Amino acid sequence: MSKTKTKQSATRKSPQALESKAILRKRLSEGGMILLVTLALFFLLALLTYSHNDPGSFTNGNGGPIQNSAGKGGAWFADFFLHLFGYLAYLIPIIFAYLGYILYTERNIEHEHPNAFWAVKGLGLLMAVIGGAGLCSLHFFDPQIQPSYTSGGILGEFIISLTIDGLGLYGTTLILLALFLSGLTLFTGISWLSIMDRVGVWFVQSWSKLVEWYENFRDRKQEQKSVKESVVKRQEALKQEKVKRETRSPVRVEPRVVPSPAPAKVAAKAKQKRLFDDVPVGPMPAMELLDEPEPPKNHFSEEALEAMSRLVELKLKDFGVEAQVMEVHPGPVITRFELELAPGVKVSKISNLAKDLARSLSTISVRVVEVIPGKTYVGIEIPNESREIVRLREVLACDEFEKVKSPLSMALGKDIAGNPIVVNMAKMPHLLVAGTTGSGKSVGVNAMIISMLYKSAPDDLRLIMIDPKMLELSVYEGIPHLLCEVVTDMKDAANALRWSVGEMERRYRLMSALGVRNLAGYNKKVLDAIKAGEPIKDPIWQPTDGLEEEPPTLEKLPSIVIVIDELADMMMIVGKKVEELIARIAQKARAAGIHLILATQRPSVDVITGLIKANIPSRIAFQVSSKIDSRTILDQMGAEQLLGMGDMLYLPGGSNIPTRIHGAFVDDDEVHRVVEDWKQRGEPDYIEEVINGTSEVPIPGMPGMDGDEDSEQDELFDQAVAIVTETRRASISGIQRRLKIGYNRAARMVEAMEAAGIVSEMGSNGGREVLAPPPPKD
Repeated sequence: MSKTKTKQSATRKSPQALESKAILRKRLSEGGMILLVTLALFFLLALLTYSHNDPGSFTNGNGGPIQNSAGKGGAWFADFFLHLFGYLAYLIPIIFAYLGYILYTERNIEHEHPNAFWAVKGLGLLMAVIGGAGLCSLHFFDPQIQPSYTSGGILGEFIISLTIDGLGLYGTTLILLALFLSGLTLFTGISWLSIMDRVGVWFVQSWSKLVEWYENFRDRKQEQKSVKESVVKRQEALKQEKVKRETRSPVRVEPRVVPSPAPAKVAAKAKQKRLFDDVPVGPMPAMELLDEPEPPKNHFSEEALEAMSRLVELKLKDFGVEAQVMEVHPGPVITRFELELAPGVKVSKISNLAKDLARSLSTISVRVVEVIPGKTYVGIEIPNESREIVRLREVLACDEFEKVKSPLSMALGKDIAGNPIVVNMAKMPHLLVAGTTGSGKSVGVNAMIISMLYKSAPDDLRLIMIDPKMLELSVYEGIPHLLCEVVTDMKDAANALRWSVGEMERRYRLMSALGVRNLAGYNKKVLDAIKAGEPIKDPIWQPTDGLEEEPPTLEKLPSIVIVIDELADMMMIVGKKVEELIARIAQKARAAGIHLILATQRPSVDVITGLIKANIPSRIAFQVSSKIDSRTILDQMGAEQLLGMGDMLYLPGGSNIPTRIHGAFVDDDEVHRVVEDWKQRGEPDYIEEVINGTSEVPIPGMPGMDGDEDSEQDELFDQAVAIVTETRRASISGIQRRLKIGYNRAARMVEAMEAAGIVSEMGSNGGREVLAPPPPKD
């Protein structure tokens, strides 16, 4: 029992014993390191201050005072080891310092064979001393430096005497060098291969930096040389330019068109019959409803334009383009410089420099006009420092707008020279408008609508407005020109387009029966017949289609303009069916007097499809964000370089050269004033079928549309059944007149009666038999 307790007590004390042993080892190692480092410093001091005049182990001295800083002992030590090892004696302080370092750093390392560890280090030290002493005696002997001892000492001389005869100079050198390097490796653990790798990496990096420095130095020299050459060339060019300027003809400056304000001459239209019911129509709205234009701000002198021309030429020359400004066209927003290029200079080179020119001229954008009709020049359009606002009143009051008699005349704005631009919607015959948000697209559409309202009475023009955003076109609600309320539901929008297709087909049947080719010819023939007192009867009326004994008299048909403010939203909601309806109207509706204005702020290929573009050649592009969007609208670049705020490119049908136009500005207050003026002149008479129609409309050549509305029953169906059963005549025109609805809606009701068994199928004479009994009498 006592032995077991003693063992347990020893086991419990063993951690303390180990800790005490570690502390003791640490103290001994620190003390040994201090002692060895001190000896190393002492030996180093003795060696550095050695003098052969001091007495030593191999010399007696001269009897004078000791010169060695380490005293007599240091003199004796230095003399002994220098005579024994020569120059290699200077390694002794290093060896002592290294041993002190090893003793301290490896105090916690338990070597498996400590005796072998120190034996290897001792062997390495011996090999290094033998190899080093022999090399010093063989290659570093110089009796003039230290005549009292040799460079390798007694040991070195002894080794040389043993090896030189048998191995020769080079063999002895190789053997001793290998012995010295191997001894250092065994003693210190130095890896000569690692040292070679590091030296190689350092050499490669140093060489790379040297090469890089040389290349940079060469480039700087070349750049300085190029700068000097360019300065010389620039000075020569300036001299030549000065001579050329003194001898050349002055630049032709086109005078800017500034129309003088004149009173509006909007003639009052005669009161005419509308398509369906009479609406009292007074004269056109007064021009005073629109804001007056501000006086022009940009007044360019010929000297200023001449200086700007020279600046443009100089900047182009900096980019290696030789050109001369021939004409200058100052405008309200931009100034066009027309250049004559030097022989061999391609236009594409200037087009690629558009952004660089804008930067060098300190402008937001520069547009390059590659082709100017009728000229051999290239145009560069630069924005003016102060931009003028083109007011709609200024354009409507011009002679160009007065001369155009078409009720579909639209004022777009002014061109780059300040000339008013007025277009005829009847000749387009449809228009596609696209641009990013904030580019002036909605303002441009409002200017077009206001222009037509200043030119047309309700019997000349009827409007269908589709506004998916419910913001832009809702202001026109209530004007007498509308065929229906402003459409905001996309289902109603599809019905409105479908009604337009049906109206187009009906007009074509009428024109075909009268032998005319367009709506203008139809109206002329109808009005001439009315003036002659011989009105024309409806040629497509059949006796069984109406309650009257005679066909109705034909009336004048107004033009119909369908305005869609955001095509992208409608395409997203309704999709393919709307695209087909738009394409059908665009393909055929020109002669029938039905026109489209399509606007979108997302000019992508899924909105402006190839089918729509193929049938709408007239397009307007406001500022867009990329070249791809410009190509989508105009099939060419350029719209991405516009300035926004109404700046547009107008591409008329049949032309591939767009015209830059600064759009006319009309604010919301002006629109409200014109709309209120028209509301006072007449109330709208909406046609319910425009937006309440269904997809089952008999349209020749138009496939049936899918939709839930096919199964919906018309709200006037019961009244139509009562009329048919009471009169005993299934007449489409009779239902149309009694219920004041359109032809297509009445035809749908008759077909629904046939499906319900109320009337029979159409006979060979075109008539139908009423199968249902008459309503009971009170």
